[in-house]
Formats: sequence, structure tokens, C-alpha cells
Amino acid sequence: MSVPSAWGGNRPDVLASDEAREATVEVLKGGFLDGRLTQEEYEHRIGIAYQARTHGELGALTRDLPRPFMPPPPGTNGKAVAALVCGVGGLFVGLTAIPAVVLGHMARREIRRTGEQGDAMALTGLVLGYVISVAMLVALVGVVLLVVAFAQDANGTY
Repeated sequence: MSVPSAWGGNRPDVLASDEAREATVEVLKGGFLDGRLTQEEYEHRIGIAYQARTHGELGALTRDLPRPFMPPPPGTNGKAVAALVCGVGGLFVGLTAIPAVVLGHMARREIRRTGEQGDAMALTGLVLGYVISVAMLVALVGVVLLVVAFAQDANGTY
């Protein structure tokens, strides 16, 4: 008899955890809701599941039932990764701060819509992008003020 790897692999003698018992009950519940088990079979198997000591005993209860389909977890949003890369790159180059802001906003909108991972990366890219953009703007204003001050000082006007 083969027991699913999440429940002890091919070692039916491994002691079962409460989590394994609950997972078995969920499989049984799915079998009952799908009409594969009668009410009597369902109640009988659940009673045995909660008393089971090993993974082998749990596996025997669900051997004739299909395993529930588990969809793969959603991936990481590519624009969120790009926003983070541009934000970190902005620390060294500066000009990539603007794409970090744009990509960060686009990524957060997509993440809310699709449920993908990467919101923290998008937010980090946004924060870095905004902070670096403000710092560049302050530096630009400072340079302009210095140029104006030196130009006035060179002309002797105040």
C-alpha cells in the first residue's frame, strides 16, 4: 500500500499527527460530498480516522478515494520584481527611480487583481523610487540655487 508522501511517504508505520488526521478527514469529506461515500461509510471512516495511530491506518481509509486537486500557488509578479530591481538600481544610477515608481504601481494593481505574490517587492520598489526621486529633485534644486548664487557673485550683484 502506498501512502501519500505528505502523510509519511511509503512508511505506513510512521505515527500520524493531528494534521495528518485532519487532512484524511478532509479527503473523506470530499468523497462524501462527491457522493462516493454513504453517510454511514463517511461517519464510520471519520471515527476510525480520529482513532488512527499510523499513516498506514489513515491511508487505508482513503485508498479508494481520489486525492483532492491542489492548484499550484500563484507566482511572483514580474513587474514587482522589476520595480524592486529598478528601485535598488536607483540607489546607484538614480534614473531608474522613475521606472521603479511606474512598475511598482502597475504591479500592485495586477497583484490585487490576480492574487499573485510580490506585493512587498512592489511596495519596496515604490518607496525607493519615490525617495530617490525626491532626493534627486532636492539635489537638482540645490545645484540650480548654487549656480544662481555663483553667477550673481561673479557679476558682483546681490
